[in-house]
Amino acid sequence: MPMKDFIFHNPARLVFGRGKTRDVGELTSAHLGEKVLLVLGRQSAKKNGLSALITNNLAHHGVVAEELWGVAPNPSIQSVREGALTVREKGLTGVLAVGGGSVIDCAKAIAAAAWHDGDPWELFEKKIKPPNVLPIGCVLTLAATGSEANGNSVISNPATEQKLAWYHPDAYPAFSILDPELTFTLPPEQTAYGAVDILSHVYEQFFHDLQGTDIQDGMAITLMRSVIENAPLALARTDDYNARASLMWASTLALNGLIGAGAVGDWTCHMLEHELSAKHGLAHGAGLAVIFPSWMRHVAARKEKRFRLFLERVWDVSTQGVTTEQLGPLAYDTVVQFYRHRLSIGVSMKEYGVDNPRVEDMVNSVLTYRTEANLGGLNRDELKKIFQDVM
Repeated sequence: MPMKDFIFHNPARLVFGRGKTRDVGELTSAHLGEKVLLVLGRQSAKKNGLSALITNNLAHHGVVAEELWGVAPNPSIQSVREGALTVREKGLTGVLAVGGGSVIDCAKAIAAAAWHDGDPWELFEKKIKPPNVLPIGCVLTLAATGSEANGNSVISNPATEQKLAWYHPDAYPAFSILDPELTFTLPPEQTAYGAVDILSHVYEQFFHDLQGTDIQDGMAITLMRSVIENAPLALARTDDYNARASLMWASTLALNGLIGAGAVGDWTCHMLEHELSAKHGLAHGAGLAVIFPSWMRHVAARKEKRFRLFLERVWDVSTQGVTTEQLGPLAYDTVVQFYRHRLSIGVSMKEYGVDNPRVEDMVNSVLTYRTEANLGGLNRDELKKIFQDVM
C-alpha cells in the first residue's frame, strides 16, 4: 500500500532556546490577551522560582493571571472542571500552561470546556464539540508528550476509571516556549519516562504497513537514535544543555504531525497503556515502558520488514541469520535492556507494585473504544496475552 495522501498544517509558534522564558509576557499579551488562567503542576514551579519569574514577567506586560495549581500526572477531569469554571466566572481571555504534557493537556481541555456550561467530560465522550477554543500558550518544562505542538489532549476520569483522548484543530498552542534549561532540575525518573514517551510516539508512527515512506522513516530513525544517545547523557549530567535540547526538540518533532504525515500508525500501544494508567495508576511513560516491549514480542513476526529495519537502523543490531520467529524476542530484549540498564526504569507491572493486573477489565475497556481492525488486527485473546505478559 502506498503512502497516504495528507495535508500538513501546524500553526504552533515554537520559541526555542536558552532563556526564552523571558519572552512569556510579550507572547502572552500578543496571543492570549491580558486576562489569563495560569495552569501549573503541583509545586516544582514554585520551589524553583519559575512561577514567580513568569507572573512577574506577565505583570510587566500588563497581563493579569489567575492561578490553577495541582494538575497531576495523568491529569484529572476535576482540574479541568475547576479551571473552566474559573475562566467563565472571571471572563478570562486565554490559558497559559507551565509544565509538561499533563499540564498542557489540562490547559487545552479547559480552553475548550470554557465554552460549555455542562460537564467537560462530555468533550472526551465525544458528546459535544466546542464551537471554539480559547487561545493557549505553553512554557514547556518536560520533554515527553509533544503536546506543545499539537491539538491533542488526554484526560483521566478517576470516577469511571477511564483515560480518553480528544483533538481539536483550534487546540494547537498559539505559542510554546521551549527552554531546555527548564528541564535541568527534573527528577531522573521523569527524564527517563519522558524519553520513553518520545520513543513510543515515534514507534507508533514507524510500525506501519505502507511503502514509499523513506522520508518519514529517515526522520523517525534519526529521532529514535537521538533519544537513545541523549537520554543517558541527560541522566548522567542533569545540566547537559546539548542533551536536554536534543530531547526537547525530539519531543516536539515526534508528535507535531510531521513524521506521521502520509504514514499514520494505529496507536494501539497508547490505547493499551491508557488502561494501565486508568486502572492501576501508572505514570504514562512507565506504562509505555511496560506495554511496548510486550507488544513488540507479539507482533514482530507479522511486521517482519519493519522490525528488521528497526533493529538494524535504530539499534545497530544485526538481523542476519535471525528467523522470523526470533525477531520478536530480539526486539523485546533490545528495548528492555535499554530501558532497564540505561534509563534505570521498570519494564514490568510487578516493578511498579502491581501483582494482579485487571486483565479482563482492561481488554473489555479497550474493545469498547476500538475494534480489532483498529488495533492492528489484534483479537481479544492476543490483547489478553499482551496484558498478561507485562507482569
